[in-house]
Amino acid sequence: MGLSKVLILVLAVLGTPLFVVISALALLSFYAIEIDLSVVIIEMTRLADTPLLLSLPLFIFAGTLLAESGTPQRLLRLSQVLLGWMPGGLAVVALMVCAVFTAFTGASGVTIFAVGGLLYPALVQDNYPERFSLGLITSSGSLGLLFPPSLPLILYGVIAETRVDQLFLAGILPGILMLILLVVYSMVKGQNRKVKDAEKPSHKDMFSGLREAAWELPLPIIVLGGIYGGFFVAGEAAAVTALYVLVVEVLIYRDISMTRLPKIMVKSMVLFGGILVVLAASMATTNYLVDQQVPMRLFELIREYISSKYTFLLLLNIFLLIVGSMLDIFSALVLVVPIIIPIAEAYGVDLIHLGIIFLTNLQIGYCTPPVGLNLFLASYRFEKPVVTLYRATLPFLGLLMLTLIIITYFPIISLALVNLWG
Repeated sequence: MGLSKVLILVLAVLGTPLFVVISALALLSFYAIEIDLSVVIIEMTRLADTPLLLSLPLFIFAGTLLAESGTPQRLLRLSQVLLGWMPGGLAVVALMVCAVFTAFTGASGVTIFAVGGLLYPALVQDNYPERFSLGLITSSGSLGLLFPPSLPLILYGVIAETRVDQLFLAGILPGILMLILLVVYSMVKGQNRKVKDAEKPSHKDMFSGLREAAWELPLPIIVLGGIYGGFFVAGEAAAVTALYVLVVEVLIYRDISMTRLPKIMVKSMVLFGGILVVLAASMATTNYLVDQQVPMRLFELIREYISSKYTFLLLLNIFLLIVGSMLDIFSALVLVVPIIIPIAEAYGVDLIHLGIIFLTNLQIGYCTPPVGLNLFLASYRFEKPVVTLYRATLPFLGLLMLTLIIITYFPIISLALVNLWG
């Protein structure tokens, strides 16, 4: 048995797919306590009964369509017309565009490559310091993960069995708080830049920008208005969003040809398939951990040394920042959420609030040295040493950490809209 565990560890280190490692652990664990291994397959199939699961592939498909189309360019041009004229305006544009784009694609890597590639040269050309520009783009790559219809929010809802519509509401105010702090900092850094009269947009420019992006602007209204207006549930909202984006990008803007469409479908379903397989494999392992009372034993161990809920939240944040810097957000959610939830509930932490804490930590972990994923993606995309990215992201990382502290210890920020409308 010990040799088998060592072998699994070696496979993980060698880069074996995560679902293989998790499945092997589940099979080995149930075999060790002499339970029929068919229970692993049964636990995996339980996932098919989760109604919320339907929304994941549809939102992934919609996000992939947006990423492959001309949406980034249209959003950037519109934002520049509306906000780019003010001091620090282009930096504010970068924050807004990255947040919106990440919210719909659910992937910071896509944002850095698709939007960051457009914004970074523009920032440098507009006389923003290179270090500031690099830090801004790298930190903004995962900025929209708290805004609906964020895929990690949906995945957390599936794993934690909480209402996704409440999670959508809970992420809005923390996400806005994060944006406000970064916007204020960016405006302070850009206040010395003098705006020429020729750079100020005319009413004609504004109208042209709005007309160009007119078909994409209603997307947030369709998702949020549809769900909270009582017209449809999360799964139906995903279907309407996917259909709307398909019609707009293929038939109206014609950014995506019919010959490219099958490749985009395959690309989005491969991403969903990876999430689904990892999630299914983890359910079997999670069931074993629950049967063996591992979370409760962990809670009892932690409770011996930590009696305060706030101290627990501090340690949880440190742990999640480390996890977020080492794993992608989907794997981190699948592996950690089932173990932490029983412990957090025992300390009286609301599961909706816990979800926002989770995602905020994992979002920050993406740009946390030394191994945050965004750091390496930006280093590759902009051909800069990763050490340069470490220094560039520090001011933004400080502001994100401040936001995390506020979100953690003031749960009303996450729960206010849920209590009002949830």
